[in-house]
Amino acid sequence: MRTYLEFEKPIAQLEAKIEELRHLGSEGKINIADEVAKLEAKAERMRHSTFSRLTAWQKVQVARHPERPHGLDYIQGLMTEFNELAGDRNFAEDRALIGGIARFRGRSVVILAQEKGHDMKSRVEHNFGMAKPEGYRKAIRLMRLADRFNLPIITLVDTSGAYPGIEAEARGQAEAIARSIETCLEVGVPIISVVIGEGGSGGAIAIATGNSVLMLEHAVYSVISPEGCASILWRSADQAQIAAEALKLTAKDLFSLGIIDQIIEEPSGGSHRSPTEAITRVGDAIEASLNRLANLSRDEIKQNRRQKYIEIGKKGLV
Repeated sequence: MRTYLEFEKPIAQLEAKIEELRHLGSEGKINIADEVAKLEAKAERMRHSTFSRLTAWQKVQVARHPERPHGLDYIQGLMTEFNELAGDRNFAEDRALIGGIARFRGRSVVILAQEKGHDMKSRVEHNFGMAKPEGYRKAIRLMRLADRFNLPIITLVDTSGAYPGIEAEARGQAEAIARSIETCLEVGVPIISVVIGEGGSGGAIAIATGNSVLMLEHAVYSVISPEGCASILWRSADQAQIAAEALKLTAKDLFSLGIIDQIIEEPSGGSHRSPTEAITRVGDAIEASLNRLANLSRDEIKQNRRQKYIEIGKKGLV
């Protein structure tokens, strides 16, 4: 059964009416094909109208939608011959960040994906997408492996942030994130990063410091969650909607600021309505980005990436 967000209630009511008519038609009581077609067209217009004018807070809700495709969905939909590589060779395996070697449309690549899980069991297994230091150290290991064998790196970002627990801090969470960002800047192979849901704080930046940073239309990307920001500024998470607007966390905001390079349009009603179509669109965008970087030398790739973030820094000083 589809999950509807609060602002989708009018759409939910209309779609419920459509399903009711379909049920009557299947029983052969009346011919309602024309009426269903009219209502479906109306529902499509309503979805387009609603999702074309979402507020920042509503975008946050869509980015967190439980039915939205997650990292493993993209790996299954876009990659073949995926061989997962586990562990940081130091402490443990972290299932919040999945990584390995795969083929992407004929190319050998290294893929890193943050995974939130779809139900309670998988969410606990993947720690709700919040990586610990061993997750980022695994990312470092795989990025260096990619660099050694000249394999492009694709990263899929979907986390509310790095795990904030005491044990993560004790094992060097901040250092692990900083080293991961440093590794992103050092490798001589292309890095294509895609924000597919939430891009939260250093937990996202750790694997999103790429040559090309792409972002789905209804994803969000910010230095802190709206609730966290509101708790700091107003001592209350109830002000999260105001914080979301102030954070400029939508794809449109970030593209205008030069933080991301491309907005990937989502299917009508969001990626959770048509996961296969959304995954294909992301794949097309990744392929186009890889093609643009294919003829650059290792030094040019590193310079391209460094210059991108230098320019972002310059804008911040203006």
